[in-house]
Amino acid sequence: MSKPIKGRGALNNPDNRFDSHTYELVDDGWGSLEEQQNPARELIRDSSRSIIVRNQSPDVPFRQSINPYRGCEHGCVYCFARPTHAYLGYSPGLDFETRLHYKPDAAQLLRDELSAQGYQCEPIALGVNTDAYQPVERQLGITRDILEVMLEMRHPVSIITKGALIERDLDLLGELAADGLVQVMVSVTTLDPLLARRMEPRATAPARRLALIEKLHDAGITVGVLVAPMIPYLNDSELSLILEAVREAGAQHAGYVLLRLPHEVAGMFDDWLRAHYPNQADRVLNRIRDCRDGRLYDNRFGKRMRGEGVFADLISRRFRLAVDKLDFPGMPELRCDRFRSPAPVQPQMDLFDLL
Repeated sequence: MSKPIKGRGALNNPDNRFDSHTYELVDDGWGSLEEQQNPARELIRDSSRSIIVRNQSPDVPFRQSINPYRGCEHGCVYCFARPTHAYLGYSPGLDFETRLHYKPDAAQLLRDELSAQGYQCEPIALGVNTDAYQPVERQLGITRDILEVMLEMRHPVSIITKGALIERDLDLLGELAADGLVQVMVSVTTLDPLLARRMEPRATAPARRLALIEKLHDAGITVGVLVAPMIPYLNDSELSLILEAVREAGAQHAGYVLLRLPHEVAGMFDDWLRAHYPNQADRVLNRIRDCRDGRLYDNRFGKRMRGEGVFADLISRRFRLAVDKLDFPGMPELRCDRFRSPAPVQPQMDLFDLL
């Protein structure tokens, strides 16, 4: 069994589901295994020709989204987005944490798409698949460029993050908030720093996320919390404590998601459990199966976010009781009536117009 790697969520690079061959690492005694297990970060230019992604899922509260990056340095072992790296020919394991695609033309692509004739304004969710405020953003600044376009056009945007780097953009967020154009959802998985360090090794520490919520709230920015994922016997017992802490910090809304283990993530999470919590592994996985119709993952709309069965219902009731008790006020809808498309570029005048 693979051993934990400091600063990484994945233990190895499992084959992706599209591979025609499988590979097995073998220690030859010369240190090559260690080199393979500790890859350096690699930045890869993404030449996408569009930036807004649209979906029809009834399980998410948005139709449009933008992801400035593919792959994520936070290294959250449970991340449902890991299998998307297989489409790029990479492993959803360590590759997802280290081989990062970035979109340098994102801001211009966004400006072009928002300026297109017939575009109908509706909120855009930023950083849904992979965090828009992961560490590489400090170097590249693509997310900030996108927010500048949003502000220029007065376009509504929602942000999901667990990165304190968002504080860098409080100036832009404050201007957007003044017009009711931004909401921020901070992901808070646990209050236990040891569990967080193992499960989300390069993400912002729990106490720092609470401070982030308070800072956003004090800056007049609408902020909510996503308690996700809820994992049986690892962090589900913290649900009420997390909700109390984030409400005290200023969160106006809360949601939760039951652990999702699509495709390769199921095997990776199994390996991670047995490396970090071997005595609890079978118990955790069996409870997940209880919530997923006997499987580790159920992709059915209406079921994939919450699960079903006795344990899933118990989490749902506990969540609702805590939210009602703490009196979360909820978040106002984002405004679309402020949107202003830039003036069209004037075509070159005809020679005869000059005569």
